[in-house]
Amino acid sequence: MDKLIAAFPQNIIESLDIASKVQLQKPINPIYNIVICGMGGSGIGGKLVSQWLQDELKVPVTLVQDYTLPAFVNENTLVIGSSYSGETEETLYSVTKAKALGAHIIGICSGGKLATFCKENKFDVILVPGGNPPRTALAFSLGQLISIFVQFGLVSQSNLEFFRRCSSLLIENQSAIKEEAKKLAAFLKDRFILIYSASNYEAVAIRARQQFNENGKILCTHHTIPEMNHNELVGWGLGDNRYGALFLDSEDWHVRNQQRLEFSQKVIGTKTEHIFTLKAKGNSVIERSIYLINVVDWASFYLSELNNVDATEIDVINTLKGQLSNS
Repeated sequence: MDKLIAAFPQNIIESLDIASKVQLQKPINPIYNIVICGMGGSGIGGKLVSQWLQDELKVPVTLVQDYTLPAFVNENTLVIGSSYSGETEETLYSVTKAKALGAHIIGICSGGKLATFCKENKFDVILVPGGNPPRTALAFSLGQLISIFVQFGLVSQSNLEFFRRCSSLLIENQSAIKEEAKKLAAFLKDRFILIYSASNYEAVAIRARQQFNENGKILCTHHTIPEMNHNELVGWGLGDNRYGALFLDSEDWHVRNQQRLEFSQKVIGTKTEHIFTLKAKGNSVIERSIYLINVVDWASFYLSELNNVDATEIDVINTLKGQLSNS
């Protein structure tokens, strides 16, 4: 796992190289909405990219992490099926339904049934390198998704450059990232963690939760500011040192939310001794997100070592897939 995390900066460059060689078919009909279908490590890319580009996109983006599609899907919908293995059951159901509804479909995968489906139906499919855990292939889905939006004229080319700069950012800060990650892993050890972020960085918080789940083998939750100020903040009322609060500080908060962040940290600080603030680096939302993600990825690996567990092991997920395939 550590070698796969270390490869993240290079994966970014490789992903963009793949994207530069892809020439997508132009949709027959205008695109009025976008649906990204994907689960787990494949699906989080859609959440990240849709949040990064939300201030620039003129069409709505919906994420689907189930077997069904929204009723609005039709011939004016772009449906992107993202499945690293190409075998994800829920995603295959969704893109099959999208075909019946006349949507324009693009697949992102390393092969499998999704690649076959796209090729047989003359849909575009972007192939990425396979063979690793999907959560370690995040860079490949991110690069392809941004490129799709750029090729369709939905966002500016500059977003690809912001993504490219992430590689240098991570390399230049590698030592600091690992050092911060070790501190974070020690903080996470033997504690139930509540992760907090700004609402436009929720995808980063979700990614953190997923990594702590899969690599560190711990439970945790996430919430966002300002929404948590209307409910969860009250839940800290009795206080409990069994819990720890991890704040993902992107340092670009709305001025009112910055006040809410500071207030929330002060209140929670009276309820538990365990608070960790992870500060982002970078000059764009994409760079800051990737920086936080890389620190968290390393922290989840160091946590697996502290917990004496195999970061790559996901036996229970494989058992579930096996049972479903036989039913």
